[in-house]
Amino acid sequence: MSAKDRVAQPTEYPHIVQVAGVLGGEAVLEGTRIAVWHIVGYYYKVGMSVEDILAEWEYLNPAAIFSALAYYHDHKAEIDRVREANSYERWQQEQLAHAAA
Repeated sequence: MSAKDRVAQPTEYPHIVQVAGVLGGEAVLEGTRIAVWHIVGYYYKVGMSVEDILAEWEYLNPAAIFSALAYYHDHKAEIDRVREANSYERWQQEQLAHAAA
């Protein structure tokens, strides 16, 4: 499937879509490849404010960030699972296991 053939599936949250073939079909900010779990990580783990996130990615808007955070709170188990699966710690464990094999 080419990039132009991909269709964004809307969610119940404005600015949040799922696109087959983009980040494994996980929830992303519409028009970007920024996953909801990325925003959650920056906000909760790194401690960036909404203003910090907006300063880093000037093409985003506050509504998209707040929509991502709302999506997280309503889909916490899903997003936490994806965050853990994509974490540095998981990658490091996999690399160590691979090196030991």
